[in-house]
Amino acid sequence: MPNSSQQQHVESMRIDKWLWAARFFKTRSICKAAIEGGKVHHNGERVKVSKEVRIGMELTIQQGFERKTIVIKALSGNRGAAPIAQLLYEETEVSIAKRELLATQRKLHNLARPEHRPSKKDRRQISKFKQDNDQQFDQDWSYSHD
Repeated sequence: MPNSSQQQHVESMRIDKWLWAARFFKTRSICKAAIEGGKVHHNGERVKVSKEVRIGMELTIQQGFERKTIVIKALSGNRGAAPIAQLLYEETEVSIAKRELLATQRKLHNLARPEHRPSKKDRRQISKFKQDNDQQFDQDWSYSHD
């Protein structure tokens, strides 16, 4: 088992192990599934699980709705605490801006949906409104065809 001084001199390592250590995915098997599913790209191309990563490489990682473009800053085969794992990479400015824009758009889109279900009183008012409009439509329709 390598000690910490040997670990710092590593020049490359498997991408699935690095993604796990950088805490992008909870387990190595989830990393493998994401890579095989085309969720991880390097230079615009899908990577294989055995791809060797090096410091300075740029990766694009899709997680749910979010797509992050990151630059590898350090290599580590050990999964550490989240603040330490975040030191292994840096997200690009363009990626951050694009993610924030898309998140804002998703939030605005969700505003069209009510945050709660209508209460019984609300449903009665909606029903009354619909009945009144149907009656008005029926009256207008009968006048126009006379």
